[in-house]
Amino acid sequence: MIQSDLARVYDADTLWAVSPAIALALGVLVLLMVGVVTHARWARGAVVAGTLGLSAVLQVVVLGDPPGAVFDGTFMADHASGLWGLLFLCGTAVAWLYSLNYYGEDRPYKVEHDVMMLTTPIGMMLMAGAQDLLLFFVGLELLSVPLYALCAFRRNRTRSVEAGLKYFLLGAFGAAFYLYGAALIFSATGTLSLAVLKDFGSFSTLAMSGVALLMASVFFKISVFPFHLWVPDVYEGAPTPVTALMATGTKAAAFAFLLRVTFLLPESAAMTVATIAIVTMALGNLGALVQQDVKRMLAYSGVAHAGTVLLVVAAALGGDRQPHGALDAALYYMAAYVFTAAGAFGLLAMLEQGGDRFTHIDNLRGLARRRPYTAAALTLFMLSLGGIPLTGGFLGKYLVFYSAVRADMIGVAVIGVLLSVVALGYYLRVVVALYMQPEPASLAGVAVPARRTLLPASFATGACAALVLLLGVLPRWFLTQIGS
Repeated sequence: MIQSDLARVYDADTLWAVSPAIALALGVLVLLMVGVVTHARWARGAVVAGTLGLSAVLQVVVLGDPPGAVFDGTFMADHASGLWGLLFLCGTAVAWLYSLNYYGEDRPYKVEHDVMMLTTPIGMMLMAGAQDLLLFFVGLELLSVPLYALCAFRRNRTRSVEAGLKYFLLGAFGAAFYLYGAALIFSATGTLSLAVLKDFGSFSTLAMSGVALLMASVFFKISVFPFHLWVPDVYEGAPTPVTALMATGTKAAAFAFLLRVTFLLPESAAMTVATIAIVTMALGNLGALVQQDVKRMLAYSGVAHAGTVLLVVAAALGGDRQPHGALDAALYYMAAYVFTAAGAFGLLAMLEQGGDRFTHIDNLRGLARRRPYTAAALTLFMLSLGGIPLTGGFLGKYLVFYSAVRADMIGVAVIGVLLSVVALGYYLRVVVALYMQPEPASLAGVAVPARRTLLPASFATGACAALVLLLGVLPRWFLTQIGS
């Protein structure tokens, strides 16, 4: 009996559906063994690059013919989860490339660092395809636990250790909220399956209390009001490549799941969610306006962007009449945001190799004369984050606000557009410092890091910049892939 059940659950199609995650898990094991045998950087890099590449290829193949629900309906290997999976792999690869020369002064255990980086997309994939509340929690912890350690990876820096501790403590509370909420839902309905819960129609007060706790946990991960206060301190203290991964992959995975469970909320909650989104955008933008450190500014900016994507959830609840309209808008927006934010944080990581002083806006003055290509790339990322036309960020914002309009939330869309205009105030401040202000006297003669040591980071920057431009100039192909 047990053997027949195992054969039914773990058949060839099922294992093929999760083959990208299996490839990552095998890569983690190989990397650990390589770390024991040799300390050669090329061997470690070859394993990580090969693992991410193999997983991406498998994800593309699975995406061509998605098997649907597997593992007794607890995981959905469909078109959406496949696209999310590719996005997670891209974000992880970019963060890893930026990390290769980042820890030169700290000399940490690089094998453990890369192992934890390879583990995070496994959790993201489980979160994006979860059709069971318990499986989502497994994915959430597979993502969160490595990030707790990665945040504190610069052990000789107080701010890094403090960031890891803060993220761990608050993440533990978020996990407790999620488990308690799932327990209440199970007590009221007798199931944790999303497919079964979808057929319930209406929930009791006990079940809705569980949904509220569950949403609070997910809102913590995507850093929206009132669960956003941890973001600036953690993002600032964590190693910048890790911040890039947290700001992009974690958000994308949580939103992928959130779009699957919108049916748990009543349609009457649409305006409540929209209000939370607008407040989040306002607090994020206002907080970013007064920051002098670019890394902290981008942390507040990430809060504002989370509020923008949350408008998609409100539109889905409010009755966006276009099939898959909300999902398409969220996927496109997050694709543009992943490459833009990862590129911006990555450039800061490159500049940080010359000391933290290069992350302050005042110390970026005149950088265009010393590093024209770095300044040009940073300008492109700032413009995309601000939603300037011909960038991926512009079309992403357009799709989000258009989704709100289709849901008859015209007032919400207008307020969102106005808040996006406010955001230009701090994005353009960076551009002005780069090109229109003189170099500060305190940095006269201070050299930025040598280019020859930054080849992986330069490659990642070029790839991110190219994709941001392609998403803005040639969006039709990407929109076709998302909607197919």
